[in-house]
Amino acid sequence: MIERLTPPGTVSPRGPYSHAVRAGGFLYVSGQGPIDPANDQLSYGSIEHETRLVLNNVKRIVEGSGASLRDVVKCNVYLRNGSDFAAMNAVYAEFFGDAKPARTTIECKFADARMLVEIDCIAYVG
Repeated sequence: MIERLTPPGTVSPRGPYSHAVRAGGFLYVSGQGPIDPANDQLSYGSIEHETRLVLNNVKRIVEGSGASLRDVVKCNVYLRNGSDFAAMNAVYAEFFGDAKPARTTIECKFADARMLVEIDCIAYVG
């Protein structure tokens, strides 16, 4: 069974996609950008600011879909600047603690050149 999800209280998708798709025992969360849920607008700033917004949005989607960050098995992190890795990593560690998912981090170019970070993930929901 495949279920497309946009949990209540999450920011609006910015295109023709679902925030998350549950397929079998896995939840696939679409890449999240630095959108402030208070006004549903992109919020640019330091890598720490953007990473915190992104991971809070990921957390809302994961929890709104019946899982937790402890259930995340894989993350992909996309950075505009590879030099932001250490600062992003420090904020990332605040969210995942000892429940460290597998991860890939890639330096890339975004369609929105002001964005610094985007993160997607896969969680196991049994």
